[in-house]
Amino acid sequence: MSGDALIDVRDVAKTFRARSGEDVEALAPVALAVASGELVTIVGPSGCGKSTLLRIVAGLVPPTAGRVRIDGRPVDGPRRDIGMCFQDAVLLPWRTVSKNVLVPAEVIGGDATRAARRAGDLLDLVGLRGFGDKYPMELSGGMRQRVAIARALMHDPAILLMDEPFGALDAMTRESMNLELLRIWQAQRKTVVLVTHSIDEAVFLADRVVVMSARPGAIREILDVKVARPRTGGTRFDPEFLAVVAVVRAHFDALRPAENPV
Repeated sequence: MSGDALIDVRDVAKTFRARSGEDVEALAPVALAVASGELVTIVGPSGCGKSTLLRIVAGLVPPTAGRVRIDGRPVDGPRRDIGMCFQDAVLLPWRTVSKNVLVPAEVIGGDATRAARRAGDLLDLVGLRGFGDKYPMELSGGMRQRVAIARALMHDPAILLMDEPFGALDAMTRESMNLELLRIWQAQRKTVVLVTHSIDEAVFLADRVVVMSARPGAIREILDVKVARPRTGGTRFDPEFLAVVAVVRAHFDALRPAENPV
């Protein structure tokens, strides 16, 4: 796929220097290609380097080895064609919802009236019509993440990178936000790469699931998810969905130490 890939990761590795002076290999050489409009999820145990990989793709962290190209151009720093969402929505508490969404437009510059109109359209898209004058403290956790998604889309990036965006939410809100993200993705058709600890979430959202090993993180398997779209709450009972979940879960079951016989 790499010849047609929007995101092309080639032999990317990352080693950090610990405070003790010791080198820590966080990410073993990784290769991954993501097509335009694809929704890819990355799942793996804590500390396996999946968030590091996402930050390297975003240009926020340089790789120790290998390289990343987006649309054929090397990534050597943050890019305007990438939007980023984190587990913490990181909204500015002194700014209203609308003004939080407008932050990227203010940084980039341009027509203020057009930017305000786009911010309103994005709040409609994420289901927050009428909340533009509210402040973050007046919103639920799920609503704050909707604002964060709208902000990430403000400058109309080709790619949306999401690092555990729903990890801090309760189970019911998280499932609701999974459906909301799919609705937004189907409306916008952005290329999405999402990191998660949840196997169910990874399979439910994805066209393909990237399964990573324990540190140093390496790709153990990339699974196609051939579950029909649009997906609903009932998708989690689909035999194909359950089969992919079982394959992913087997990878992590294999990582657990065997119990000692009594």
